[in-house]
Amino acid sequence: MTVILSDYLLEKRQLINEQLIHYVRDYTVPGRLQDAMLYSIEAGGKRLRPILLIATAEAFGAKVDKTMAVACGLEMIHTYSLIHDDLPAMDNDDFRRGLPTSHRRFDEATAILAGDALLTLSSEIIVNDQELNDRERVFLIQELSRASGASGMVEGQMQDMLSEDKQIPLEELENIHKKKTGKLLNFAIIAGAFLGNASDEKFDEMKKMGEALGLIFQIQDDILDVTGDAEKIGKPVGSDEGNRKSTYPQLLGLDGARTQMESYVDEAQSALKNAGVNHTLLSELIHYLSSRDH
Repeated sequence: MTVILSDYLLEKRQLINEQLIHYVRDYTVPGRLQDAMLYSIEAGGKRLRPILLIATAEAFGAKVDKTMAVACGLEMIHTYSLIHDDLPAMDNDDFRRGLPTSHRRFDEATAILAGDALLTLSSEIIVNDQELNDRERVFLIQELSRASGASGMVEGQMQDMLSEDKQIPLEELENIHKKKTGKLLNFAIIAGAFLGNASDEKFDEMKKMGEALGLIFQIQDDILDVTGDAEKIGKPVGSDEGNRKSTYPQLLGLDGARTQMESYVDEAQSALKNAGVNHTLLSELIHYLSSRDH
């Protein structure tokens, strides 16, 4: 039976949303902290990272139950990063997904603590997941920590802040976004391949696919910050320019940014083919990420 991508995205998004709320309610106590955690979780989002993880695992034959804890842990880390990104000391954003940001809805201290709590909860739910064995738990927590920590996303955020008000070369911009945006997206792909017991050769190809996917996602984000609809995006367009950040359209122009993105689309599709999973929803997801409007 042919699976329609829009139906797949909706089904998995609903499943992930339910599980995220379940985890937060089960692992925390009612009160202001839980309210703030749930506020950012329930604000929604595309849930692309956990969906990519699930889709990759399914492409290699794994069942969705095997993926849920790590998929939700990944989304918790993504959500924590957005809460902290929005803070006055970082990007100072007032809106996220069409709603007041966490520090605007509550206060800065509560927002920081809600982010901290989501970060630590991500490992706790993976450790306690009975679908995983000990070897799988150790691998997944180790890789997720690397992707999100001082050699991954957080280092990318640091480099991004240091590059403000500077004209940086394309190579440096790519290095920033391979970490800031790409590491969590790449984790989604390699975690899915791992849970699907991909061979070493196929696992290596999926790593290449994940790296290309991270750059595809970031370039399209940069393009949408120039050309997008604020209502669809959920925050004002032009925020990168307002925050004095270097972007692909700024360095290459809009047409150049689109051309650069298409080269990464080709890389991602080639890696999928080499891994033997090009006739799966992953191929459609690459196209979706490169042409999304929010």
